[in-house]
Order: sequence, then C-alpha cells, then structure tokens
Amino acid sequence: MQLHVKNMVCNRCITAVAGVFEAAGMQPGKIDLGVVEVSASVWDSSKLPEIKERLRLLGFELIDDKKSTLIEMTKAAIVKQVHHEDLSGLKVNWSSFLADTVGHDYKSLSQLFSSVEGTTIEQFIILQKIEKVKELLVYNELTLSEIAWKLGYSSVAHLSSQFKKVTGMAPKFFKGIGEQRRKPLDRVNGNAGSVISPATRKPR
Repeated sequence: MQLHVKNMVCNRCITAVAGVFEAAGMQPGKIDLGVVEVSASVWDSSKLPEIKERLRLLGFELIDDKKSTLIEMTKAAIVKQVHHEDLSGLKVNWSSFLADTVGHDYKSLSQLFSSVEGTTIEQFIILQKIEKVKELLVYNELTLSEIAWKLGYSSVAHLSSQFKKVTGMAPKFFKGIGEQRRKPLDRVNGNAGSVISPATRKPR
C-alpha cells in the first residue's frame, strides 16, 4: 500500500514520518519524500486515526485526494532532483521530467499546481535551486562557477542574476553575510517562506 504525506521535504522529515509509522506498529517497507509504502502484512486500518494525528502534531498531513497527491508528488520530485541529485552540466527538461515522474500530463499538472499553490512550478523550482545555492555558498567548499555547474546553470551570470532577483543581493554579498540568512529546506515554498518547519512545528 502506498500512502502520500504532505510537507515532506528533507531527510529529517523522512526520519520523523518513519517514526510515526513505527510507533503505530507498521514498519514502512520503503519511505521517500512524500511517499510511504506499507506492506499488506503489517497494514492495520484501525491505526489510521492515530497515524493521522501523530503526523498532524509534527506538521505533516496524510493526503488521500488526487489533486493534493499530485501536487505533493510534484514538489517531492523537484526537491529530490535539486537537493539530492547531481545536476552537473545538465539542462533538465522539467516538463518531461515531472510528467514522467508524476505520471501526469505536464500542462494540466502545471495548471493545478498554480491554482492551488498560488505560484508556478517554474517559480518553485527556482526557489529550491536558490536555496541550494545558499547552502553551497555557506559551506564555502565550491567556487561560484562550480556551484553554477553543479546546479545546471548555463553560466555564473545566469545564476547570479536569478539569485539577486530572488534574494535582492548578489551571491558574493550573501556569502559574506553568513549562515544566518539561510532558511532550512523545510521552510521553503512558493509563498515567501511563510511555512513553519514540519519537524519543529508545535501543536496548538
């Protein structure tokens, strides 16, 4: 059985969600960003309310409607590609990649994403890439040219232009400011960073 969980964006989220299922006595067979697989042999539907509540308290949400599932699958695919895959020198065809990964026509997927999220898929991708640039700048292990190559930018000028448009500052200026300017990955979405980290959100 495959379940979809909203707000999973990083490895800490995977660990937290896995803990919820384990605490309910349902060891996940496989768990990835936005997706939890539970075998029929350990599935217990009577534990579903408990799982939903535990997830809610951590800032996650078990989703069962098709539209929300498609959006979360799209977000998870983008986050995984930008933050966990090596894009060195690659120009990703995002429309083809997402259509293949999510298994849905890109045009309708894009329209759904924009109508629900209030931002475009393209803008969400840009925000994720900029956060990755920030991370790499803070680590201070790569030059700006190497970062541009690693993230598939056509040039340093392209990266710098996009970075300044999003953050209001040049990459070198950001690097000089330091780590306090960088948001955790799980606070990033298309709505100007208003999301509270799922791993730290406190219940009301």
